[in-house]
Amino acid sequence: MAEAIYVGGLLVATPLLDDPNFRRSVVLILEHDHDGGTLGVVLNRPSDISVTQVLPVWDPLVTGPSVLFEGGPVQTDSALALAAVPSGEEPLGWRRLHAGTDAVARLGTVDLDAPPEILQGEIAQMRIFAGYAGWTSGQLESEIAEGAWYVVDSEVGDTFHADPGVLWRHVLRRQRGELAFVATCPDDPTLN
Repeated sequence: MAEAIYVGGLLVATPLLDDPNFRRSVVLILEHDHDGGTLGVVLNRPSDISVTQVLPVWDPLVTGPSVLFEGGPVQTDSALALAAVPSGEEPLGWRRLHAGTDAVARLGTVDLDAPPEILQGEIAQMRIFAGYAGWTSGQLESEIAEGAWYVVDSEVGDTFHADPGVLWRHVLRRQRGELAFVATCPDDPTLN
């Protein structure tokens, strides 16, 4: 399990976190600054809104399911897109995450104001998120200390997982030691 918060790492909600915005969520950290706070997107909350309803020009480039993902409770009326490039190239309209991990080395944000044609054939996978998760300086560290989040390493398939509904369990199950057992925690422990 990773100790420090870092760009490209994952925040995995512990069973203690019952905030409906983050219950059993997996958040990819996109920005982290000790003085400025942390920004990320929830990877496992597909919405019922299709990409064609909101950003139809981007639909052909989106990795299934072709819906907007609920990225978090902040600025839910704005969209943020993540895309992976197949090579080390940096195409126009795409900006690499500043992360030092192999799991997200080819991951970056997409300028949704750019014409999609410039990225056609340049990106391998893409998802669009409505809103994001944000924490002020020290806020996330406090939540981690209170037992709300596990900080773990991401793997290549996490961002564009084919079945987002199982991502929380999948990420926990691959952890070492007792943390792997958390994946078996029932949705409502009081029913056990």
